[in-house]
Amino acid sequence: QVQLVESGGGLVQAGGSLRLSCAASGRTFSSYAVAWFRQAPGKEREFVAAINYSGGSTYYADSVKGRFTISRDNAKNTVYLQMNSLKPEDTAVYYCAAERNGYGSWYASSYDYWGQGTQVTVSS
Repeated sequence: QVQLVESGGGLVQAGGSLRLSCAASGRTFSSYAVAWFRQAPGKEREFVAAINYSGGSTYYADSVKGRFTISRDNAKNTVYLQMNSLKPEDTAVYYCAAERNGYGSWYASSYDYWGQGTQVTVSS
């Protein structure tokens, strides 16, 4: 069983930065892939970024490529999402999710555990 807790969300002006954290419980967290998804009001949940179990492979949605960076510290059981050059369209609730097979996926259905989400609001 893995429990995930997101933090770091907030209100920021366009062009600003935030760093989200996803803290996990469980001794086997280092074997899981982790992803960030987001959901804006009235829209479907969408993939943002993923990282494999070791941190050696990362994946990004085209909409955030070059602006967001996903990383992990397995010693701290934490995954980060550094978000730079934020835009109003990045406004959403951001969720982290963990996948047992360790390799990562674009698809929400692949993930076994989810956090409760953290709100990110970007003002224009």
